[in-house]
Amino acid sequence: MCLAIPAKVIRRDDDVAKVDFGDGTARNVNVSLVDVQVGEYVIVHAGFAIQVMDEKEANETLRLWSEILHEDTRSEKGDR
Repeated sequence: MCLAIPAKVIRRDDDVAKVDFGDGTARNVNVSLVDVQVGEYVIVHAGFAIQVMDEKEANETLRLWSEILHEDTRSEKGDR
């Protein structure tokens, strides 16, 4: 299974951008495949931004990811 995660571009230097995945986790990704500006959202897969994403849709997706991860952490602890 492949996962692509939304992230906000917080800095860009040519084909490399620093992105935030919504929880303070920042990574450098390659943005050579998309036309993106600082402040916009991208979908990141395997270290590459593969698509520019609408901010509203990105925030909703990040919220759902947070819920999934939170639920998974609760189930690991037996908190269900």
